[in-house]
Amino acid sequence: MKSSVHQPALFDGEARTGSAYGPRNRKTSGKGSAAAPATSAAALSGCAPAVRVVRSARRRKTVTAYRSGNEVVVLIPARMSRAQEKHWVATMLGKLDERERRGAVSSDEDLMRRSVELAGRHFEGRLVPRSIRYVDNQRARFGSCTPEDHTIRISRVLADMPEWVRDYVICHEMAHLAHPDHSRKFWDLVGRYPLAERARGYLLAKGLEEEG
Repeated sequence: MKSSVHQPALFDGEARTGSAYGPRNRKTSGKGSAAAPATSAAALSGCAPAVRVVRSARRRKTVTAYRSGNEVVVLIPARMSRAQEKHWVATMLGKLDERERRGAVSSDEDLMRRSVELAGRHFEGRLVPRSIRYVDNQRARFGSCTPEDHTIRISRVLADMPEWVRDYVICHEMAHLAHPDHSRKFWDLVGRYPLAERARGYLLAKGLEEEG
């Protein structure tokens, strides 16, 4: 994984690499200057956030960005050029800002908070998971649940989808806490979410499937 430092305000896009974006620091040696290690988020206090770009050989086309502590992590395909990386970093920073202005659920803490709200609204306050988090290794499935330990994983791609679609997936996975299979009782429980059928159609159109 490689690291470099850039100024986030210069870019507007999505990306996935192993670089870090932030104010550029240089250390001069006798033979010239070299870029310093990635600037920490603490060093950027009051400035643009530190951005860490992670390149993935398994990623083909999609780009994802999310906040992790005080930095922004941008995931891009390994084969992207540096110019494409800069473009997508800028794009994703813009999308992330827009998403946060809309009050989007972009962190694991947001997911837990939202699951509590939805459980109170549709499941009489029951079926709240012990933990719920975003994962990057579910690109074809929208989520998964382990009823034994009350844990739920949500595909990171949901972070960029409409709120009503993400809410459906959370409700779908919470329903598995009561019914691990896809029985009639399970679907009756999922059906308490009023936009369930519409959201299922949206996800199918995006090529995302339910967990096995």
